[in-house]
Amino acid sequence: MVQQVLINNDDYYVPDANQLVTEDDTPVDNFASEKQQRLLVGSLYSSLQQQTFLAAANVGIYHTDGQPAIVPDIFLSLDVQVPENWWEKQNRCYMVWRFGKPPEVVLEIVSNKEGDELGKKLQIYEHMRASYYIVYDPNQQLGEKVLHVYELRGRRYFETSENWLEQVGLGISLWEGKFEDRQDPWLRWCYQDGNVLSTGDERAEQAEQRIQLLADRLRAMGVDPDTL
Repeated sequence: MVQQVLINNDDYYVPDANQLVTEDDTPVDNFASEKQQRLLVGSLYSSLQQQTFLAAANVGIYHTDGQPAIVPDIFLSLDVQVPENWWEKQNRCYMVWRFGKPPEVVLEIVSNKEGDELGKKLQIYEHMRASYYIVYDPNQQLGEKVLHVYELRGRRYFETSENWLEQVGLGISLWEGKFEDRQDPWLRWCYQDGNVLSTGDERAEQAEQRIQLLADRLRAMGVDPDTL
């Protein structure tokens, strides 16, 4: 456990970031988890460009003085941004006392039975007071359920069958399709109508399809779109 020194910051104390471990350069992920993480984070930034939020994969969260960071596979925190100088020690990871709030969503992707996602990690995120905790278990390592969604009610997590995360205005859904030339089941963010948030490549493909449709309509009207 890291020994932390408290420093005065105007009217309250915060841990000294210079005493914290913000990264340890330990590789931890497999190909499938890494790609799934990029899909979840990338689609948020591609589709929610008018909103202020911070989403990241494998970035540590310091939530309690005297406790080590926990590193979720994905987190989403609304109405916050990465500080301008993100190379400064105190800006390299998510320190709850600096951002003023925990992330709304933390998500773990199960790759083996060693992570204790439904035990110790659940307790940590509950204590941290993240509004939602999602456990995605694609290979059913922990039981028959592929997806667990926990919602914070008061001080405790309650598992819910609802995949719509009311407090963040997003849902989570299982989707079968191709991402980066890999046909597989994927976990995706979705809107309330069930449509998934598009990646950058998907948005570009959709724009190309709209252009092609417009060109076809012009040709049907006797207009050559290449001359416009």
